[in-house]
Amino acid sequence: MEYNQKIYIAGHGGMVGSAIKRNLESKGYNNLVLRSSKELDLRNQQSVADFFEQERPEFVFLAAAKVGGIIANSTFKADFLYDNLLIESNIIHSAWKNGTKKLLFLGSSCIYPKLAPQPIKEEYLLTGLLEESNEPYAIAKIAGIKLCEAYREQYGANFISVMPTNLYGKGDNYHPTNSHVLPGLIRRFHEAGENGDASVTVWGTGTPKREFLYADDLAEACLFLMEHYNKKELVNIGTGEDLSIAELADLIKETTGFKGEILFDKTKPDGTPRKLMDVSKLHALGWRHSIPLTEGIKAAYEDFLQSRKPVAAGVS
Repeated sequence: MEYNQKIYIAGHGGMVGSAIKRNLESKGYNNLVLRSSKELDLRNQQSVADFFEQERPEFVFLAAAKVGGIIANSTFKADFLYDNLLIESNIIHSAWKNGTKKLLFLGSSCIYPKLAPQPIKEEYLLTGLLEESNEPYAIAKIAGIKLCEAYREQYGANFISVMPTNLYGKGDNYHPTNSHVLPGLIRRFHEAGENGDASVTVWGTGTPKREFLYADDLAEACLFLMEHYNKKELVNIGTGEDLSIAELADLIKETTGFKGEILFDKTKPDGTPRKLMDVSKLHALGWRHSIPLTEGIKAAYEDFLQSRKPVAAGVS
């Protein structure tokens, strides 16, 4: 990509999209095309078609998606499937129709079978049943991968797909029920400390293992692959390292300064037993993550604290 070429970041207001935006701007890319969800409803086919016909971006980062944690996925199954199918199909089709040179589609590690061998290789896609709690979201993301492959095979479009592991970082969602596990725990431990609670209860047994990647590392990997990767096969993006939910809770407890006890509600679901990405393909291409989990959690906690500060009133 040249610095003055037109680049569209779909979903630039979210955690991943904003990280990609920061990364591109820091490197001197100066022709970014941005639309908020209020300005452009990506679920509306005609609106997306009109936008692409008007702007004709040369490169597209497709980071827009309806996302949420295990509760949201279980509660809003129709929304997660319907909205994500519309968003990705509208953008991918319009990008091809209007001559986009390259598109990078961001999927999710939840696309892989629930009981996939560990670590999870890219070729394990569609080799087993999905985790029930996020099946609609996973199916939508699998459809996005297959759309990119189909447009490449039928039309020669240079559309690639990447599969990030669990993400966290600046601009994350810290909602008490609809967030992912890491930001959700940051909020719960912080509020427990504020309230003087004796304990924090974590869902499940604490034994499932998860891998976490800081969003700014993901953004760096996406730019790297946009510049250096042009094949049909998807690419995992992660650290290649994982830890148990209990170990994660201990790290967040230490970071937030909570002094109480950690309890586990074993009546609540654990989700997938383990989800560690095989990132050997990414490493072979020449990219590795640079932000350790302990450092990333400290930065995420600081972001959480900043997000809770009241916005100062403007002076007229």
